[in-house]
Amino acid sequence: MKSALSAIKTLILALVSIAIVIGGIVVIKAPTSIVLMTGGAAIIFLSLIWGIKWQDIERDIMKNIGHMLLPILILLAVGMLIGSWILSGTIPFFVYYGLVLLKPSIFLFAVCLICAIMTLMCGSSWATIGTIGVAFMGISMGLEVPLYYTAAAVVVGAIFGDKVSPLSDSTILASSIVDVDLMEHVKHLLYTTVPGLVISLVLYLVIGLQFKNVTANSETISIIQNTILDHFNLNPIVLIPPIAVLILISRGLPALPVYGIGIFLGCLIAGFLQKQSLLDIAGALNSGYTLDTGVDIVNQIVQQGGLSSMLSTVAILIAAAVFGAPLQTAGVVDVLLDKIKQFATTSRSMMTSCLTMHAGLFTIIGSYYVTYSVLGPMLKPLYTDYGMHRKNLSRTLEDTGTALAPMIPWSVTGAFIASTLQVPTGQFILFAPMVYLGIVFALIYIYTGFGIAKINIDSSEKSAKQEVS
Repeated sequence: MKSALSAIKTLILALVSIAIVIGGIVVIKAPTSIVLMTGGAAIIFLSLIWGIKWQDIERDIMKNIGHMLLPILILLAVGMLIGSWILSGTIPFFVYYGLVLLKPSIFLFAVCLICAIMTLMCGSSWATIGTIGVAFMGISMGLEVPLYYTAAAVVVGAIFGDKVSPLSDSTILASSIVDVDLMEHVKHLLYTTVPGLVISLVLYLVIGLQFKNVTANSETISIIQNTILDHFNLNPIVLIPPIAVLILISRGLPALPVYGIGIFLGCLIAGFLQKQSLLDIAGALNSGYTLDTGVDIVNQIVQQGGLSSMLSTVAILIAAAVFGAPLQTAGVVDVLLDKIKQFATTSRSMMTSCLTMHAGLFTIIGSYYVTYSVLGPMLKPLYTDYGMHRKNLSRTLEDTGTALAPMIPWSVTGAFIASTLQVPTGQFILFAPMVYLGIVFALIYIYTGFGIAKINIDSSEKSAKQEVS
């Protein structure tokens, strides 16, 4: 769709949207959903004044919300999953025995690896962060390891596993949207993902050195463990829900019904093993675990989950859909694409422009479900024209989408992480280098040619713009 507006007007819309997001969130520190709604209203107002039809804007708003529907349902399911798994004793079980087995010096390293393996198996960073990630935050309190370190390790492991898991919805979307074989896409992602993971793991070992001679407060650990034992039956039966979820997802079943099974099993165990009433179970699904254990630190660990804990994040998703729609309707994306075609004289400049464009659009909209679907098909022909394999594009989408998401507080994933782990983005993101190093390595590869896949096309089909070497 070509823009109905001039290049100047689309530029003004882009600048207004960026100014409102930065001004509202960074300067004023207003709630993210309100800032996005305000930005969307301002862009819609300008678009209507300049002749864009409301029906077209409404159509794109509904389309964007349609893209958000599955993540919203998964988000709500994860909220109920956390509530039911706390009530069933599953997450308290991990906290209790994590305090027994994990030592402060290797804790962050272990957290990152365990989260990576779990997400690789289940394909969902949200499921990992919302279950075992929450448990690790509780263990972190007991070991007196700063929560921002632990949040960073959880995020790095979960995002790495999400990017390279063939079961991940974002990985499947990024490859399918540009017609690339899924396993080719996963292998190509290793170039930008593995170096960042290795650097992160080394960082966690170095950080762990400061805890080498530190003995965890045995009194605090004892209080946590005794309080958990007083309120939960830690029979190994409580491990059935996570084991079932991992097995079912590893067999290729869709995430949403599998989470439903995980919730059902959690509720079943909460009723029969933990002797919780149906009203207690319903309350945990809606509002999370709310019982007072009498110990503040344990309350911080277990008083989480439920549908209500995710409603603010759902509001952000809907606001992001409203915010991004008029930018699409007004043709801002199309104008930017035309600029790439106009100024990209080599494959290097073309790939750099695409990387920058997607990173910028994702930063504004905050949902890779939207940006992958919008930019993927539009950018795909450019790579073929310049003799570049499309798996370079699918990797770029993930490097500036899936991996970048935890850095953007108003993004779908960023908002989920901050609300679930209860650590603001700005506190932990510096200690999660894999999240931003993927872009650094991507740029290095673009300008060195290492890790860049090309295709063989007839020279007569190549334009003068193409770079052979």
